[in-house]
Amino acid sequence: MQSLQEYELIEIAGFIKERYGVNLASKRMLVESRLGCYMQSKGFETYSDYFEFVKSDASGAEMANLINRITTNHTFFMRESDHLEFFISEVFPWIRTLPDGKDMRVWCAGCATGEEPYGLAIHILEHLASLGLSSHTTDTTILASDISERALTAAAEGIYPHENLLAISPGWISKYFIDLSDGNYRVTPALRNNVAFKKINLLDPFVVRKPYHTILCRNVMIYFDADTRASLIERFYEIMAPGGYLFIGHSESLTGFSHSFTYVRPSIYRKPLEEE
Repeated sequence: MQSLQEYELIEIAGFIKERYGVNLASKRMLVESRLGCYMQSKGFETYSDYFEFVKSDASGAEMANLINRITTNHTFFMRESDHLEFFISEVFPWIRTLPDGKDMRVWCAGCATGEEPYGLAIHILEHLASLGLSSHTTDTTILASDISERALTAAAEGIYPHENLLAISPGWISKYFIDLSDGNYRVTPALRNNVAFKKINLLDPFVVRKPYHTILCRNVMIYFDADTRASLIERFYEIMAPGGYLFIGHSESLTGFSHSFTYVRPSIYRKPLEEE
């Protein structure tokens, strides 16, 4: 099998960037490591031959497989826990003051294998319980999306090894996870029902029934170039309710981009209220 040639990297990276926004131009080793063995197992000698096969597959299955292999789905439970605390202490109470506050609209964009939205859902359910409320009286369903069908399938199954749950308190594990007795745990139906998983390409037009109160897009834009980030930030702004919050990763910033969000604290921004 030939190594990945520069023109092949340019072709594959250009296609992925145009379709999905992910910038692989400087990720030669990642592309080789994610595709090489699979490509060889399918009998292809060059990346060009394999990529032509992907593009010619009318079913779209091979393109989906390529995206599943090339995208990074690294996440873990209770990641950036200060965001979860801020959401419960500041964002959720604000949502409940709104006329439509019983219809919480939160989107977790780039949810990978589900740890992020499940972790947020746990905090919301616990907070509702502390208020003597339940998800039966308040719609707290979180929309969780990704472009990887493989990641979304794993997220919907909600099965995780015990070591992935170490950041969760034992009480919450027993309450929100089912011990499968093989070292793995599955999320309970009650927790699973509070997250709706959907495949969404962030470069596609957003179809929005009602504006979002909160969008979490954490550690996703680091894979995009500056123009794609700027466009995505503007499009997030357009589909958010006045006063809505945008959470990004702690290693990310909106500095250097023209936008209308108000800075709240590092990695948290807010759309101004109408009267401001």
